Amino acid sequence: MSKNIVLFSGQGSQYAGMGKEFYESSEGAKKVFAAADDVLGYKLEDIMFSPDPTELNKTVYSQPAIMACSLCAYEALKEKGVTFDGAAGHSLGEYAMMAASGMLSYEDAFRLIKLRAEAMQRAAEKNEGAMCAVIGPSAEEIEKVCEQTEGYAVPVNYNSPVQTVIAGETDAVEKACELIKQTSTAKRVKCVKLNVSSAFHSIMMLPAADEVLEGAKGFEFKKPDMQVFSNLLGTELTDFSNMPEMLAKHIVSPVRFTSELAEMNAQGYDRFIEAGPGKVLTGLVKKTLPDADARNCEDMQSLEKAAADTV
Repeated sequence: MSKNIVLFSGQGSQYAGMGKEFYESSEGAKKVFAAADDVLGYKLEDIMFSPDPTELNKTVYSQPAIMACSLCAYEALKEKGVTFDGAAGHSLGEYAMMAASGMLSYEDAFRLIKLRAEAMQRAAEKNEGAMCAVIGPSAEEIEKVCEQTEGYAVPVNYNSPVQTVIAGETDAVEKACELIKQTSTAKRVKCVKLNVSSAFHSIMMLPAADEVLEGAKGFEFKKPDMQVFSNLLGTELTDFSNMPEMLAKHIVSPVRFTSELAEMNAQGYDRFIEAGPGKVLTGLVKKTLPDADARNCEDMQSLEKAAADTV
């Protein structure tokens, strides 16, 4: 029998109209939007369902929107009878993970993501930066190039054996990408600039980390009702005694997603269901664990297909 784990999408996966099918088809999804609207002070649906993604692409809106879409997919999966033994998220996806696993109520999860998004928006406006996905070279090769690059550029997302995201000062990131292309021994090298407003998971987000550390102290974090895994640790999260500090470190530390997947695999998880917009995490699972069953649920059609033989 397969062992299911739900994966929640990260920033950059947003697109205009995401979540609308869930909103129209799932009672659980409607409750997610109700919780969001009560906390945020505006109708998230108006931003998510607009054909113009300009507002949606702003950090202050994209983070709660992606979390809402992820939780809507999770609720729709539960309505189909799909159950999970574990949960994980990529970057901001960890906030959906905390809500889905019972660590936070949906209302508190939206309060916390609102705090995080606003803090990161302010930090991004003060510290312009860039992020770029480097495809092909090994993480070790990319680390060495970043160390040699003039300026601030560091690996921040270890996504798969052949994809690592670097972040930092815009000029330094561009220089690092050029140097990687010139020196890499990989057969194929591709650098893709990400649709984000600054250098997330780097020290350029330190002001946001300080805000989250103080703000998160006002929340009650419960022990989750399923296994959860940590970007920061790259393994299972079992110590919940100081979550504000964990969340603050998470903002300025690399996402060790490849290590997380290896640990999930070691613990017997063999079916990975991505709940949320896009298919990024599904692709990363397939690249990292070729024998795993990886599925995405970004709309009702893909959700129906993913759930068909899961229950």
